[in-house]
Amino acid sequence: MRTRFCNGYRSTMPEISIPRPPLTDGVVTLRLWRAADVPQRLAGYTDPQFERFSLPSAGELTEARVRAQLEHDERERLLGTKVGLAIVDAADDDRVWGGCSLYDIDLEHRRAGVGYWLAAHARGRGAATRTVGLLAQWAFAGLGLARLELTCSPENIASQRVAERAGFVREGILRSHIRFGDERRDSVLFSLLPEDSRGTE
Repeated sequence: MRTRFCNGYRSTMPEISIPRPPLTDGVVTLRLWRAADVPQRLAGYTDPQFERFSLPSAGELTEARVRAQLEHDERERLLGTKVGLAIVDAADDDRVWGGCSLYDIDLEHRRAGVGYWLAAHARGRGAATRTVGLLAQWAFAGLGLARLELTCSPENIASQRVAERAGFVREGILRSHIRFGDERRDSVLFSLLPEDSRGTE
């Protein structure tokens, strides 16, 4: 595998190609983040539910930091470790519903993590399940992955239901899995394989 350098980083992983046309099911569309999305992305990051269940950020979140995140997203994609996408209304792709990603991509072992978040106005309409389904189809058919993992807080019942609706299988509890603020937090682990009931839809 060819060694590449991206902004000073050494990588032997191939960059991840963005699906074109963007992934969509006619209700939600998953596309690259745009500079114009920064205010909506910042609003999502400062939503109380996002702050409760997602990894806390060090320091105050500002539009400048969110703009910097766009560059970080692209750097990770070029390094082949993560693809971050905006979840938007399929009828109006300027209206951001949230964000999603395949992260910790390991092409050697053909696995990755699945992450997502939704803005308050997009919740309760099945957008998260649709998003996870689109990511899974692309991960298996487009990237050739053999395993997806989804983790969430044991208190995040909504995300656990999303995982189950998307066909993921609950595997158990990862004790003291991540640092969260000044404490450590357990995570519920779910997985999806191509042969699982909805993994190939």
